[in-house]
Amino acid sequence: MITFILNNKTIKTSEHSGTTLLDFVRYQQRLTGTKIGCREGDCGACTLLVGTRHGDIIEYQSITSCISPLGNAHGKHIVTVEGTNLKDKLTTTQEAMKANYATQCGFCTPGFVVALTGFALSNSDKNYTNAIDAISGNICRCTGYKAIEKAAHQVVKKLDNNTNSTFNWLIENQFIPEYFKNIPQRLKDIEAKDLNQPKGKYVSGGTDLYVQQADHLADNAVHLIAEKEYLKGINIKNGICTIGTNATVSDLWNHTELNSILPNLKKHLKLVSSEQIRNMASLGGNLVNASPIGDMTIFFLSLNSNITILNSAEKERTIALKNFYKGYKTYDLKDDELLKSIQFKLPTEQSFFNFEKVCKRTHLDIASVNSAIHLSIENKTISEAHVSIGGVAAIPKYLHETSAFLVDKPLTFDTIIEANQILQNEISPISDVRGTTDYKRLLGRQLFFAHFTTLFPKQFTLNDFVQHA
Repeated sequence: MITFILNNKTIKTSEHSGTTLLDFVRYQQRLTGTKIGCREGDCGACTLLVGTRHGDIIEYQSITSCISPLGNAHGKHIVTVEGTNLKDKLTTTQEAMKANYATQCGFCTPGFVVALTGFALSNSDKNYTNAIDAISGNICRCTGYKAIEKAAHQVVKKLDNNTNSTFNWLIENQFIPEYFKNIPQRLKDIEAKDLNQPKGKYVSGGTDLYVQQADHLADNAVHLIAEKEYLKGINIKNGICTIGTNATVSDLWNHTELNSILPNLKKHLKLVSSEQIRNMASLGGNLVNASPIGDMTIFFLSLNSNITILNSAEKERTIALKNFYKGYKTYDLKDDELLKSIQFKLPTEQSFFNFEKVCKRTHLDIASVNSAIHLSIENKTISEAHVSIGGVAAIPKYLHETSAFLVDKPLTFDTIIEANQILQNEISPISDVRGTTDYKRLLGRQLFFAHFTTLFPKQFTLNDFVQHA
């Protein structure tokens, strides 16, 4: 039986674990402040908070409930906008929205309130940039976003960069109701054991599957794996990073050591979806989705990653990610197999990594073309090269020939120009809603050049490549 705390109420339900959390909250519990908008995780109207217990501490993250399976709430604290309410007064976040006239029709407002409350509860630095990131997955169609930004600024001012925002402090300052301080013990008392699950479709975060198959998953058996410990964690040892496939983009974002090794990591990851989706979507799910433009797939391809695959008999095999994809949405994975982990060699002082993406809007959008590169340089010569690109083939594309050509070549303008010619022969874009064939070829070239102008700005400038074009 699925057991969790919904706001201040303990829930025990035998509802199908593949039902969306949104539908359970609205239709079973009649908490209609959580809105139905896009049902694709795009608009943020259905934003909820999920509190997960780590010892005596609860960590809260925002998610879009329209693409989250109910079973993933098991053992958690789920907070809707109603669960943030104080008795007979507005919370600090609600007051900020009101004071700055940051609502008009009101449809999007609950999502913004919940997301900003989640920001107040989070461990992130309480600054304006992080507040805006927290609402990056919330869309308002009628008010004008500046008023909402002003409300976020007011929330930040009230927090005053108080990184020790304990439940007591947040309660005293009217960010959350008093019942929150009892949640850690109440979750501990629940001691939710693993759900007894039938054999069914493996689902982790569900962020892609529920966009495509929500009704099917609500009616058929699912096997939820998001809380499987053997699929979690980020481990760095002897220059190798091993990431469990249940890890999320937010796990990478918050990993201190990985950010010190890849100083632009957060800049790259900010181009990936929204904070709500980054909190939910598993990296393994991104890989087996096999989208030709999967951001994290392109990211890991350029790091020349290996993947470890586990079968139902607990036997493992390891293959190169660049050999995993066989054709459009097809890959080397049997029905009883799961991706267990991703491994790659960490960049060194002599190596360079970059990720680029072009889409119709800067954030929370699918790429027209994306690309990543990892180079090692010794004595002004390229000693190792791995280039990947998405949106220009039926699969997430590792550029075997381009990468091989760059090895042992001098890091010069002529090398890059010649490599681009090889790149153009390796890709085969088609025209679709994200651009024509010619446009995607142009983007492929420009992103390839951008890697070098970004990584080696003293050696290469945009004008060099513009003049050549």
